[in-house]
Amino acid sequence: MEGEKHILPFILMYVLSLLTLQTSYGQHLSDEPCTVQILVPGLKGEPGEKGQKGAPGRPGRVGPSGEIGQPGIKGQKGLMGRYGKVGPSGMKGVKGDMGDPGPRGPDGEPGVPCECAPMRKLIGEMDNLVAQLSSELKFIKNAVAGIKETDSKIYLLVKEEKRYSDAEIYCQTRGGHLAMPKDEGANAAIAGYITDAGLSRVYIGIHDLDLEGVFTYVDRSPMTTFSKWRKGEPNNAYDDEDCAEMVASGEWTDVACHPTMYFVCEFDKDSV
Repeated sequence: MEGEKHILPFILMYVLSLLTLQTSYGQHLSDEPCTVQILVPGLKGEPGEKGQKGAPGRPGRVGPSGEIGQPGIKGQKGLMGRYGKVGPSGMKGVKGDMGDPGPRGPDGEPGVPCECAPMRKLIGEMDNLVAQLSSELKFIKNAVAGIKETDSKIYLLVKEEKRYSDAEIYCQTRGGHLAMPKDEGANAAIAGYITDAGLSRVYIGIHDLDLEGVFTYVDRSPMTTFSKWRKGEPNNAYDDEDCAEMVASGEWTDVACHPTMYFVCEFDKDSV
């Protein structure tokens, strides 16, 4: 206790000196306002309590694309899409074999008895008349299209392809024959007709159907005064060339009788 009594006066003197120093220092600062104060930081305090969670920050920039990942598991099959446009038609296929005949169908109901013979006869006559009129109409159209004439003959180019025998029948039913060029003038007229029509060949009324190798006109008249065979013709090249054609140059060649071809009819002026 006696030691503490001796120390106490020293402590009081130290406190008084500090107060005196602080007062004088404050007066000195007020006299010199431009003096820089140096603050010495205090000691680090104790950690405070953890604060509340702050608000979310703004989204950052999009980063670079990552590497391609592994393929995923195959998904389920989707719904069928819309039908596309119809494509172009393909090539026509080969005709198939005929199928087996089907079973016989049931018998039909019996018809009503009638006297149909006169009606059928009338219908047949009308069909024949229509066919004849149609044929005559074609003939008139051909005639109106143009004819060629010489002093004694009229020539008509028929632009209907027919076999030789049918062509001759066509001309005969109209009062003529297939054209029979018996002189240079008639031959030139028919050749010009062929050329003007843009054709290359037509049947004419010459054949050796009656005797092989002996050509005659279709009216059975012999060929003794005129001929216009192309060089090397007639040659019966395929052993069936029994009829004749005229080409645009006016020359004749022997040909088969079964191909269909345009032809020229001939008519006498006196009989027209």
